[in-house]
Amino acid sequence: PSSTDQSTSPSIAALKSLLTTTLRITTTDNRVFIGTFMGTDQLLNIILVNTEEYILGNEASRFVGQVMLPWRLVLHVEAFDQQSTSNGKAKDDKSLY
Repeated sequence: PSSTDQSTSPSIAALKSLLTTTLRITTTDNRVFIGTFMGTDQLLNIILVNTEEYILGNEASRFVGQVMLPWRLVLHVEAFDQQSTSNGKAKDDKSLY
């Protein structure tokens, strides 16, 4: 398939629909990142901006700004829409991964 076929696939369309959405990503090293999804690179590493980092079991957080999360460290991804972030529930109460 050509690259134009890939850009119109349902998977690519779903990924594009998440651009600028707030994501909560849990990693295998017990960290949680909450930030604005800006895309992926060719290796499918996730790029977030305006990101806060939390360590599971610790209430403190730190602002880390722009981060790239290696796909192999990603354990769980949740998307939030603008209305749901105020009540802390994931979009449609479903995780993405």
